[in-house]
Amino acid sequence: MDQFRNIGLIGRLGSVQVIDTVRRINKFLNLQGYSVILDDGIANVMPGHSAQVSTAKMMRQSCDLVIVVGGDGSLLGAARALAGSDVPVLGVNRGRLGFLTDISPNTVEAEILEVLKGKYVSEYRFLIGALVRRNGEPIGTGLALNDIVLHPGKSTRMISFELNIEGQFVNSQRSDGLIVATPTGSTAYALSAGGPIMHPKLDAVVLVPMYPHTLSSRPIVVDGNSEIKILIGEDNQTYPHISCDGQTHINCAPGDTVTISKKPQKLRLIHPESHDFYQICREKLGWSGHLGGF
Repeated sequence: MDQFRNIGLIGRLGSVQVIDTVRRINKFLNLQGYSVILDDGIANVMPGHSAQVSTAKMMRQSCDLVIVVGGDGSLLGAARALAGSDVPVLGVNRGRLGFLTDISPNTVEAEILEVLKGKYVSEYRFLIGALVRRNGEPIGTGLALNDIVLHPGKSTRMISFELNIEGQFVNSQRSDGLIVATPTGSTAYALSAGGPIMHPKLDAVVLVPMYPHTLSSRPIVVDGNSEIKILIGEDNQTYPHISCDGQTHINCAPGDTVTISKKPQKLRLIHPESHDFYQICREKLGWSGHLGGF
């Protein structure tokens, strides 16, 4: 069992509810005798907090546990900063869906206390990275826990591109772009675009075309270690973008190549013992419960 002593707190800015919940957690942890380290962003809007302050990235060196308060987007940002450090991350949901942040703010003290007592489950989620090259030279990189998306940016034009997987030509297509998602991201943007739900334990990625020009273009699930290469057609009249988790953006040009592959860094997530992926799907996606009489 992990011994949690120094606990980092990261919260989404711009939300009164998030700040109130961070204050509650900070007070609770102090009363329990834990050392609290606040993310510098949230610390600036919490005068008189008396806690240590750190950047999210530096928390990988100073914290035994990091608690993220906000939505899944907040946790995605923390994931890129903490991935590879083996510092466990616990999410408190102050967003909308909350596939990753599964502790309720209404019972936050009781649920965190159970985790601190060692009553939790732990899992690792892998990340993927994008490398954009122009004339063979790297011009941008990005890291994602959820997805890497090729899209037209502010333009409404379709994009033409070629897709290669593990050095083998797959197809060329015209569409609004392509979503490359991890199992973690399969319940996010990829799901909205018609992709499948993948269990988080799968070692796979899914490629989901966005509004393809041909009806035969369908999502493809491939091995998680596959190298995916996208060649942006030179005849494009638009300059598409690459977005990583919707938070990091790289401007591309006709003729650029985008290489996407699994990264060695992993994010360690912990959940309360009651964590159930399928229950979360039922709650968040409105799936039906048991049939009557069963």
